[in-house]
Amino acid sequence: MNEYVIATASTCDLSSVYLYGHNVPFISYTYEIDGEVFQDDCRSETKRNLIAAMREGKMPNTSQITEYAYYEFFKGILEEGNDLIYTDMSRAVSSSIANAERAIAKVKEEYPDRKIHFIDSYCITGGLALFIKQLVQCRNRGMTFEETVEWGEAHKREFIHRFMVDDLQWLRKGGRLSNASAIVGSLLSIKPLLYIKNDGKLVAIDKIRGRKKCLKALIDSMKDDIADITYEEEMYIIHTDQKEEAEQLRTDLCNHWPGLKEENISIMRIGPVIGAHVGPGFMAIAYHGKNRIM
Repeated sequence: MNEYVIATASTCDLSSVYLYGHNVPFISYTYEIDGEVFQDDCRSETKRNLIAAMREGKMPNTSQITEYAYYEFFKGILEEGNDLIYTDMSRAVSSSIANAERAIAKVKEEYPDRKIHFIDSYCITGGLALFIKQLVQCRNRGMTFEETVEWGEAHKREFIHRFMVDDLQWLRKGGRLSNASAIVGSLLSIKPLLYIKNDGKLVAIDKIRGRKKCLKALIDSMKDDIADITYEEEMYIIHTDQKEEAEQLRTDLCNHWPGLKEENISIMRIGPVIGAHVGPGFMAIAYHGKNRIM
């Protein structure tokens, strides 16, 4: 029986140390600043450099992963004699996924004796990170390829994402918000609360005036999908470059939701690809909860 590999993309925002240490190959998205192309290599330095450039007023551009790049990535894994489970960020927020599926169709033809399965995670950043860690645990517990796929498909929509964007101008520049809405929102210090729906799409569920009020609303909103399992498993606070604020948010979460353990709440920096679209000041929480609210 072939061994199987769980593979992903750099937009899971897990550290390269974790990914290499747990044998999770990843394919890198790229981004461009001032005409220079960079790879998202899941290193802390890369994450820091992107946000620093944005604070200087630079506007990065992100690129799709090509079908050929996916093909070479998948082929390399299969040539080592492994079966493959691949998961990436939600199809609804990444046009690259269509290229991944075309590449998978090609390698399936070339390696008909291998098992290859793509899971559309309906997740991004920290939610995708938690989902991948669960798949790795399934593999490490000795679950078969089919059992791990079955678990992933059954539970992927239980990973909850709640985001706060600080400056609407970044969403405007990325084409995700009109000029008028961004200008009015910035003048009024409006901070949208964002949520990943069951279909993997990112939607605004509330608009709060003021950062402190928005962070409190972020915590309060967990009432809609927090579950018993949330208290037992790892959850993430995701930030751009405000670690102290993230640490305070961790304390506030535990105070608001008695039973959450600080040692189970990890803090991660967002990667450059998603970071390029949400900008500095972004803050989020991701956790394993109940089924999503919409």
